[in-house]
Amino acid sequence: MGETRPPLGEHDRFRLAMTAAGIGMAIVDLDGRWLEVNPALERMLGYTAAEMLGRTAAEFTHPDDLEASRGYLIGLVDGFIPVLDVRKRYVHRDGSEVWVQANVATMRDASGAPLYLVVQLRDIGAEIAAERALEAHGRERAEAADRSNRQLQLFTDAVSHDLRAPLRAIESFSRRLAERAGERLDDEEREHLQRIRQAAKRMTALLDALNELSHATRTELRSSRVDLSLLAEWVGAELQDADPARAAQVRIQPGLTCWGDERLLKVMLAQLLDNAWKFTDPAQPVRIEVDGAVDGNRLRVTVRDHGTGFDMRYVHKLFEPFQRLHGPDQGGGHGLGLTVAQRIVQRHGGAIHAQSHVGEGAAFTLDLPAGSPREAAAHA
Repeated sequence: MGETRPPLGEHDRFRLAMTAAGIGMAIVDLDGRWLEVNPALERMLGYTAAEMLGRTAAEFTHPDDLEASRGYLIGLVDGFIPVLDVRKRYVHRDGSEVWVQANVATMRDASGAPLYLVVQLRDIGAEIAAERALEAHGRERAEAADRSNRQLQLFTDAVSHDLRAPLRAIESFSRRLAERAGERLDDEEREHLQRIRQAAKRMTALLDALNELSHATRTELRSSRVDLSLLAEWVGAELQDADPARAAQVRIQPGLTCWGDERLLKVMLAQLLDNAWKFTDPAQPVRIEVDGAVDGNRLRVTVRDHGTGFDMRYVHKLFEPFQRLHGPDQGGGHGLGLTVAQRIVQRHGGAIHAQSHVGEGAAFTLDLPAGSPREAAAHA
């Protein structure tokens, strides 16, 4: 019969597991000194166990991680950190940095007093290299997109500038012609001149809208806390100043705040309120309501009017560029206003929806961030 071996004790089993483990493992005293290290950890750092035992783990830690590591040790011993699971760096014997995922737990006696730390270190150098490569690729793509956007913006600005000069000339000369030769022109000729001037004005308005769409799409967001109610009041006052003879009731709920770019959000409100203003029968007073409510970390705002409305069968065309559900005689414009509004809402991570009944007005509901990304994370 073979020799019967005595059963292994708990400590012996743990030592065997450490020796066979494919990840770095160690036992560390309460002062941070290595008491035991396994072969995987020796290979990971390039030192033998004899060179490591009795020395502090701090001696092998990357200088940039020293302060954090001291805090971790204090927290583990005092019990403020039950189990540590972090990324950190050590320094290899050859001077290179070694990235690890460190998992550390404190062993305690029956009374809860700390005895020593059990450390597991997994080499994540390949993961870090892949992440850095991905980040570099992302930066390169972002830089390329930024260069492309800047070039497109320069092209748009140049085209807009070059077109404005002849449009101004057309409008100016046609106006002078109407003033100087108006009495000698018959009704048809005067109508032709009026159409020329109106066409020049529409083209100028279209260029302004295209510039606004380009700005809404490409400008850098400068986000902060925004008083949306104040912006809506501002836009309402501007509309009334531009059309002082028009009777209007613009009711705005106070205290609507969100997180976003104040300049772009004002442009968005200007498009929506101007839309409501234009599509109200001139014989009727303008009635616009802006109200909303916070739901978690989202602000839902509704801009409602009592104008002509639109047929919901065509709602899918509403936010498409140059799509008009109304003709010029009904207040229809260049077909870009709602596209601009939607683009701004989307850039803020939100959405916009429309509801309407013909002859009963329309309601546009916006979904916007109510707070900063940090506040959103707190609500998650």
